[in-house]
Amino acid sequence: MERNSLASQGYKLESQIREAYGRVVYTFTCQNKIVQRLLSKSNTIKVWQIVLSALTTGSFLAIILSNEIFVSVVGAVISIALLILNAYTKNFDLVETAQSHQQAADALWKIREEYVSLLIDFDLLEASEVMEQRDDLQNRTAEIYAQSPRTDSKSYKEAQKALKTEEEQTFSEKEIDVMLPNSIRRENR
Repeated sequence: MERNSLASQGYKLESQIREAYGRVVYTFTCQNKIVQRLLSKSNTIKVWQIVLSALTTGSFLAIILSNEIFVSVVGAVISIALLILNAYTKNFDLVETAQSHQQAADALWKIREEYVSLLIDFDLLEASEVMEQRDDLQNRTAEIYAQSPRTDSKSYKEAQKALKTEEEQTFSEKEIDVMLPNSIRRENR
């Protein structure tokens, strides 16, 4: 398929596929970023629940042993803080939400890899085959998006930084060689 000319249909088709690939990579990365943030928040809340429970128990024992008003007030404040935190976690299951985002990321990973394969096979396929595969990928991607929880602007900014600055989804030739067995490393060719 001719794609050397900027005006050629092949070039336009490849450009569309590359752009769709980029959007999938961004969404995949956003989903992963929100998973990390939700799990971190869940772990922090659990630590605070343990700390506040221990302090509540300690203040209860201190009230019994000392019978001081100040200790009673501190114990009541800590107990109220624990109650508020427990009520908050009752309404929001962060781990379950994170799992939903992880499922979306997992499904998008497969789509991402298929876009890469399509771009690699691009010159070997007829235009009609490329368009058929593109349409199939677009439909499957739309299904995943429809079933997936939405990400937020913070996840997008984190994904943008990870992809543009930290090159999170890319590897150098040397990095890939290190991961492969010696017999198939490019540096040994």
